[in-house]
Formats: sequence, C-alpha cells, structure tokens
Amino acid sequence: MIDWRHWHNEPYLIGGLILTGWLYALATGPLRERLAPGQSYDRWRAISFYGSLLLFYLAVGSPLDQIGERFLFSAHMAQHTLLIYPVAVLWIAGLPPWMVDVYATRGPGRQLAGFMLRPMVCALSYIIVQSAWHVPDLYDLALRDRLVHVLEHVMFFGTALMFWWPVMNPSTVWPPLKHGSRMIYLILVGVGLTPLFAYITFSPDVLYPTYEFAPRLIPNFSPAQDQLLAGAIMKLGSVTVTFIALAVVFYRWYRTSEGPLAATRPAR
Repeated sequence: MIDWRHWHNEPYLIGGLILTGWLYALATGPLRERLAPGQSYDRWRAISFYGSLLLFYLAVGSPLDQIGERFLFSAHMAQHTLLIYPVAVLWIAGLPPWMVDVYATRGPGRQLAGFMLRPMVCALSYIIVQSAWHVPDLYDLALRDRLVHVLEHVMFFGTALMFWWPVMNPSTVWPPLKHGSRMIYLILVGVGLTPLFAYITFSPDVLYPTYEFAPRLIPNFSPAQDQLLAGAIMKLGSVTVTFIALAVVFYRWYRTSEGPLAATRPAR
C-alpha cells in the first residue's frame, strides 16, 4: 500500500532542483550587473520561479507520484496536469525579460533554440509528445521503468514550456505572438489534443494494464471509472486553463487597443 511518509529524494531530482535554483539566483544576483547593467532585481518574478520549483517537487516528489505510478490513472493525470499548467506557467513568468534576451543574443545554441521556439514547432512538439506518451505500450513502459518514467515527465514539462512560450514569454528578441494570434494558437492546440482526450475518455477498454490490475485504493472505484476520471481531468483541465488564458489575452488586447482610442475621443 501507500507509504505516506515516502518522499522522493533521488540525487538527480533534488540536485537538479537545487542546481536550477542556484543558477537562477546567480544570474539574477551577482551576475545581473554584468549580464544586463542597470536592470533591477524583480522580486515577484523570483517568487514565481522558485514557486515553480517547489510545485514541481510536490508534483513528482510527493506521495502523489507513488499513487499515480502504482494505483490510479486519475492521480497520474493530475500529476501531469500540475506539470503542464501551473508549474510551466510559473516557470516562464519567473524569467526576467533581460535574462531571456541575453541568451537570445549571446547564448550558445541560440539559433537552434530560436527555431525550436517558433509557434508551429512549439504547438506540434507539445501535441505529438502528449499523444505519443499515451500510447498504451509506451505509457505502461513508463510505469514499469523508473528511468523511462523520469524521461516522460521531463518531456511533458519541456514541451509544456514550449507550448506556453509563444503565449507569455517575456522576451523582446523572441517576442510572443500578437494578441489575436495567441488566441488562435491556444484554440488550435486545444483542437489538436481533442483526439487524445476522446481516446482516453471514451475508450470501451481499460487502456493500461498497470491500472487494470492495480489494488483498489477506493472501494467500488473500477479501473474503467478511474480511466474516465483521468480523461475528464485532462479535458477539463485543458479547457479551463485555455479559457482563462483566452480571457486574459482578450482583456490585455482590449486594454492595448482602448488606449489609443481613448486618446482620440473628444473631451466632454
């Protein structure tokens, strides 16, 4: 059964999070004046970035990982939803504009990165990775092999960052899409994932043997019901976040277009 006291402390997980946080602190602290003279320290962006690291650990290092890996498909889907939406959004929101621009103009591999961060590449990478990892044989392999499971989570998080990049990145060198294009982008990605949502939610069979034969943590909660709930979490999570993102983009679009119009209105 579940050991609620077990939290993952593997060196690659803890060490990776500590290294990432240290590099961010180094860049925004002692090296900031050298990298971007005159730029101030943005406390709220730092809070957002470190919040993403904390939430990342809660998603993959807490007992939720054990529940999702061994018992409930719906718990595993909730874990992925955390990585794709709040963790990725907080991560990008935590990047100061100057940090991205410094890399975009002087960083190693910036040409390749610039290509990979094009909206079409980002959207296709996100949809393909999401869909491919839910193929039953590959998904079940990730549940049986710890290293494959880690790779799955890294790819989910990496392509989630790519998905959000054209919508909310802070760069002036690699600027986000214009407001109208952002809304079209968000809608098209949602449409592109619809076959995956339908495949999981409406499948007449239990897709993943690990969950079909797993011990039942909740009485009278069958594997088919668990799979239906997982599909609902994936679909409702995507629809809800997309709707919120569309509302925010539309509001900002309205505010930017309202400014010039307001200046031309005659005074009463």
